[in-house]
Amino acid sequence: MEMETVKLSEIVMKWFPDMIPFLKQKELNSVIVLRDGMSILEPEDAMEIIQYSILEHQNSDLLH
Repeated sequence: MEMETVKLSEIVMKWFPDMIPFLKQKELNSVIVLRDGMSILEPEDAMEIIQYSILEHQNSDLLH
């Protein structure tokens, strides 16, 4: 399987669409590189990616 680049919004929409209103546009537009692509991504992995992305943006906002 090849690596696949997607926006976080694609991951959220596929597994947790009810989270969309709670995420910032900057977070939703984050580019995520999936080593094995979206087709084998599990919900637990998707949640971990979402959580990490939120944390990254919070840390980035604190540094500015």
